[in-house]
Order: sequence, then C-alpha cells, then structure tokens
Amino acid sequence: MIRRLLLTLCTLALGLAAGAHAAEPIRIGTTQSLTGEFQEFGTNQLRGLQMWAGDVNSRGKLLGRPVEIVHYDDGSDPARSAELYRKLIEQDRVDLLVGPYSSNITMAASKVAQEHDFPMLTLAASADQIWARGYENIVGLDVPSTRYMDGALRAAADQGARTLALVYGENDFTRDVVPGVLSKAQELGLQVVLNSPTPSAADIPGQVKRLAAANADVIMSLHYLEEGVALVRALKQAQVKPDMLVFGVAASLAEFGQQLPGDVEGVTGVTQWLRGVRLPGAQDFAYRYRKLYGYNPGAYDVLGYSGGQVIEAAVRLAGTTDHAAVRDQLHTMTFSSLLGIYKVDADGRQVGKENYLLQWQGKDRRLVKPDKLAESTLIYPMP
Repeated sequence: MIRRLLLTLCTLALGLAAGAHAAEPIRIGTTQSLTGEFQEFGTNQLRGLQMWAGDVNSRGKLLGRPVEIVHYDDGSDPARSAELYRKLIEQDRVDLLVGPYSSNITMAASKVAQEHDFPMLTLAASADQIWARGYENIVGLDVPSTRYMDGALRAAADQGARTLALVYGENDFTRDVVPGVLSKAQELGLQVVLNSPTPSAADIPGQVKRLAAANADVIMSLHYLEEGVALVRALKQAQVKPDMLVFGVAASLAEFGQQLPGDVEGVTGVTQWLRGVRLPGAQDFAYRYRKLYGYNPGAYDVLGYSGGQVIEAAVRLAGTTDHAAVRDQLHTMTFSSLLGIYKVDADGRQVGKENYLLQWQGKDRRLVKPDKLAESTLIYPMP
C-alpha cells in the first residue's frame, strides 16, 4: 500500500514537473525607444510586437508555450541598447531577440547579438552596413537602404520626369540611401541636378534657394519629421513647385499632415505599409489595433507585429527555439507576413519586398504604387 502511494506521488510529481516545464514561456527580448528622439517609432514597434504576442497566446501559444515579450527602454541611445541586449542575453536568459528602432541603434545592438552567437531579427533598420559585416546571426525585415527609394524613382520616371534634386540629412541611413538613389536614377535616365546634404533644420532656407535654382522635376527629401515639415513650409514660401515632392521618411507619418494642414496635397512618400494596402489581414489588423490602442496603426506598428509573425514562423518550422535551428529557418524560409513577403539573401538582407509609394490626397495618405496594391492613382504633376 505504501509502495503504491509512493509510486502515485512520484508519478504526480513528474506530471506536475512536466507541466511546469511545458508552461515555461518563450521569452523574446527587445529594446525599443520609449523615450528620446525615437520615442514614437519605438513605442509603436513595441505595441505591434506585444499585440502579436497576445494573438499567439489567445490562439494556442507557440509550441505549447506562452510567449512573453521582455523589453527595456533604450532611450534612443545605441550604447544603452547594446548594454540592455547584453542583459537580456546574460541575465534575463531570453530565448530569441528582436531588434530596436533605427539603423544606428541596431548597429550597436546587433554586435552584441553576434558576439553571443544569438539570432536577432531586426525591424526598422535598413543601413546596408548592418549586413556588410558578415554577421550570420542578423537578419532583416526592413527594405535595405540602397533599394529604399527605388519604387518612388521608378514612378517618377514612368510619369516622364527627367531631372532630380536630392536633399538629405547626414546619418547612417542616408549614407546608404543616397548612393542607391544615384545609382537607380542613372539606370532610369534621371539627371541629378542637385545632390546636397542638409545638416539641420536651420539650413533649410539655404537649401530651398539651391532647389529653386536647380528647378528639378522631382525633389527628393531624405529627412525626418522636423526637417521635412520645415522644408515644405520653406518651399511654399519661396513658391518652388516641383512636379513631384517625395520624402523618404517624413511624409509617411500622420503627424506630417497634422503639422502642415492644407500644405500636403500631392506630396508623396515611401512607406513599408499603409492600412489601405490590399494585402490579406491588413484591414482586420488595423481594426483590432485601433480597438486595442485607440489610434490607427502605421508602418512601425506593423513592423513590430510582422517581426513577431516571422519569429513565430521560424520557430514553428524549426519545431524548437534552438538558436541554430531558428537561425537556419530565418535565413532560408520564405514567408508572407502582414508587411509582405519575407525573404533574405545569404547575408541576411531583406530581398522579398520593396517599399510602397503613398500620396497625400485630400486629408489622407493613399497608397498609389505598386499598381496591383494601390487604392488610388498617383497625381502627377502634383497640385
């Protein structure tokens, strides 16, 4: 009798231990910019990632285990992010890593991941230098910088544009984007009549004088929100009217239109995603995101959510969270995420998709390229 009782207790203990092990969460570590210069972008990426985790857990978990997002605020600081990724790996013992916002911060964070032989999926980071270092653990979701403006340049050339003026801030992002623009412009027969950096918003007035003198069909601005808003205002004041004004970053943000009421009609910009895109799940995601967070999602929310989808696909295909197995799937699989097709080259650089082109029409951003996904027609020349 005692023997049978002991056997029962041992069996029960083993069952409880197995259940506890099975219930251990898959912990995904990340730092995001919840304060500092990139606060808005980092917050949105994190919310997208957290929404994905909630969706996975509500529909049956991942490999029978709940997903937990372990996150820290990197304060928009590369050194701080690197320090925190080291903590995520060494102290928090996370299973997998998702990258931070921006190329600059990702450069620092990915070095830590590589040093620890730890696979990392990067999100909004496009500088080609990230993948030029031979790091086998780093794979990207964002369109690489050298191809970032290809769709916009092709759209301009298709409309008959012949000359291009290029202005930009100086950072890791534009160091790659600018050579890509120049190469693609030459391929498409667009003559670059101005190629000029803008160190800060204070230099915008001088830049506009050069743009007026260049009189290009297309003005392309690779600026963030502050400089982008300042450029539009200065162009209007100087009555400089190109046939196409296209932004690499600023025009994709809702705040761009909010800060320029009445002055954004016809302005175009590139984006990774827009809620009007005709892709499976886009409208459902936008509706549920708005219900959850109280505002419409943008590209960075989708980068976070899609990053989770890609991680989930790699883990399911691998059947494990073992780093070597997951890394192999991240390098070899082709997957359709909310963002579009995920596929990387041998270096881990994203090659599955290209950016979309949007245009401000009325008070809204409308997807205008590529044609098969567009919700509206590109207006050229701009009003």
